[in-house]
Amino acid sequence: MNNLKTVILLGAMTGIFLFVGGMAGGESGMLIAFIFAAVMNVGAYWFSDKIVLKAYKAVELPESDSPDIYRMVRQLTEKANIPMPKIYYLNQDSPNAFATGRNPENSAIALSKGIINLMKREELEGVIAHELTHIINRDTLVSTVAATISGAIMFLAYQMRWFAILGGGRDDDDNGGVLGLILMAVLAPLAATIIQMAISRSREYKADSGGAHLTNNPEGLASGLQKLGRYSKRIPLKATKQTAHMFIVNPFSGKSLSKLFSTHPPIEERVARLRAMQF
Repeated sequence: MNNLKTVILLGAMTGIFLFVGGMAGGESGMLIAFIFAAVMNVGAYWFSDKIVLKAYKAVELPESDSPDIYRMVRQLTEKANIPMPKIYYLNQDSPNAFATGRNPENSAIALSKGIINLMKREELEGVIAHELTHIINRDTLVSTVAATISGAIMFLAYQMRWFAILGGGRDDDDNGGVLGLILMAVLAPLAATIIQMAISRSREYKADSGGAHLTNNPEGLASGLQKLGRYSKRIPLKATKQTAHMFIVNPFSGKSLSKLFSTHPPIEERVARLRAMQF
């Protein structure tokens, strides 16, 4: 199912580029857009995880600095029978975490300074187990590809807006003229939001459930989510809307993203489901 989502995301991005290319430059513009989209799709598959980590200035966490975290991750990965992911550190006070990578063999978990300092052991273990479940389910590939595609669409919208303002496009029926470019500049950000929405809320519920089963302790993750909900609102993370869906909780204060378009289920509902689990 996740592989299908990835194909849909990449296909949608290709279609958007072809459409815009055709509007701006006819058949030649469409060909250039097709080549650019093909390169971007390949790059998103192989390098989007590295791009996201670099965007947040994440650095690999040495085991000598955090032996307890490495011990925790190693125990959970052995239980889940997956390779040990790389562990990265975000120098941000806001507590949050995300996983990335195209498959379990090429994966990473990023933990902020805030979450390391805030969480009790069982809470941090629950958060890490949640992120490992994303890796197991290959949600991380979908997330990183979506982040790259969304960023590209936003950039495309910016370029189309300036192209229209400067008088780009011919006023003929073949490419839609300036009006068509303006319309695309408005629709492209909406498309980026739809791509983020394509990462279903259900994957968060499944990762919560998987994390609870991996630790045999749903209360640890439930308590951790409650803390994250409180503190992430007080100390918003320096994040982008295109990558917000990758984090375990909404990295913004709650005003920046409409609840209607949020890819994260309500924390209260997630906590209630975890506490209703029977072991």
